[in-house]
Amino acid sequence: MSLKDRITEDMKAAMRAKDSERLGTIRMITAGIKQREVDERITLDDVQVLSVVEKMIKTRKESIEQFKAGNREDLVARESKEIELLQGYLPAQLSAGEVDALIAAAIAESGATSIKEMGKAMALLKQKAQGRTDMAAASAKLKAKLSG
Repeated sequence: MSLKDRITEDMKAAMRAKDSERLGTIRMITAGIKQREVDERITLDDVQVLSVVEKMIKTRKESIEQFKAGNREDLVARESKEIELLQGYLPAQLSAGEVDALIAAAIAESGATSIKEMGKAMALLKQKAQGRTDMAAASAKLKAKLSG
């Protein structure tokens, strides 16, 4: 079952259970997927659906920062619940050691020796770790290894 099909089935289950919070979040995911499909005139595969979900999580995290600054704890709680639901669609997250091993493998495979060649290693790392780790943190680790 593809990730898109799983999301659709979860939406149906949320409708049957009358779980309005979960249903709203799942509808938001489906809307994001359909919007990207229409904009790019393609049918998204699992990797592309994951990128849509990751983008939504990133947006929610940024919103939480703003809501905390504005003392809106009610909105922080709502965004946090949405992040929890969205993370349910991501694959199992990698441990710090696994991320370090993937970074070392990407550097070795790409032959990168300096920050100028970081793009090559980052492309390989993104293929292997997309959706399974915070890519911003992985990028920072990769940059530190190449500059150090």
